[in-house]
Amino acid sequence: QVQLIESGGGLVQAGGSLRLSCSVSGRTFGSYAMAWFRQAPGKEREFVAAIKRSGGSTRYADFVKGRFTISKENAKTMLYLQMNDLKPEDTAIYYCAIDSRNTIILRSRPSDYDYWGQGTQVTVSS
Repeated sequence: QVQLIESGGGLVQAGGSLRLSCSVSGRTFGSYAMAWFRQAPGKEREFVAAIKRSGGSTRYADFVKGRFTISKENAKTMLYLQMNDLKPEDTAIYYCAIDSRNTIILRSRPSDYDYWGQGTQVTVSS
């Protein structure tokens, strides 16, 4: 049983920063990718960023490049998302996810990821 638990969401003014965390427990995998997705009301879940557990390669959605940074701490099985210069359009529920079935590339479709957390709400006021 794999559990992913997000934390760190909240309400912040435009231009502010938040750091999201995702704790992974349960079954461990040799190599896998971890990612952040987000879903705003009335919209589809969209890819934000991903990182390989081994090696640390990263991939970002174009709309967060230069503002968000994904990182990990393997020893603690933690995933982070540092979000700077937040904008009202960043308001969404943010989810962390694991892709345990592919270790070659960093994928961006929600259907590629097989383990999900419950999400943490991020609200950016203008």
